[in-house]
Amino acid sequence: MGAAFFYHLTRAPLDVTLPMLAGKSLGAGWKVAVRGPDRGRMEWLDQRLWQGPEDAFLPHGLSGGPHDDLQPVLLTVAGEVAGNDPACLMAIDGAAVSPEEVQALERVCILFDGTDEEAVQVARGQWKQLTGAGCSAQYWSEESGRWEKKAES
Repeated sequence: MGAAFFYHLTRAPLDVTLPMLAGKSLGAGWKVAVRGPDRGRMEWLDQRLWQGPEDAFLPHGLSGGPHDDLQPVLLTVAGEVAGNDPACLMAIDGAAVSPEEVQALERVCILFDGTDEEAVQVARGQWKQLTGAGCSAQYWSEESGRWEKKAES
């Protein structure tokens, strides 16, 4: 049974934090699916990831390609089935995550923008929904300048 890790982004933006977390997941031997709310946002993220530093390249693809099953990190849209058989799901921008997914995967990461009050409220609702369904969850904050676990359920 997996766990949901909530990442409250207050210092580094999504396009900096996501590659770091995905890299750690790949280091654990997991394939990763990144789920966003719409195709345009995932296309933006795809472009940002290609523009990163060469020494920190994150191997990834946008869903719908001919080799989805081979992608270490697959960018998907809510409602799509990740074709790369991920062990880790990273949800961004309030993309929905079900308790069943948390229980079936090794890890679910929910990344949310701490400067956006609506995003914070959505994350609080997700925490309540997932922990209420019996899922293990951790809340991580970078407010101090480094990632620290602030709560666990």
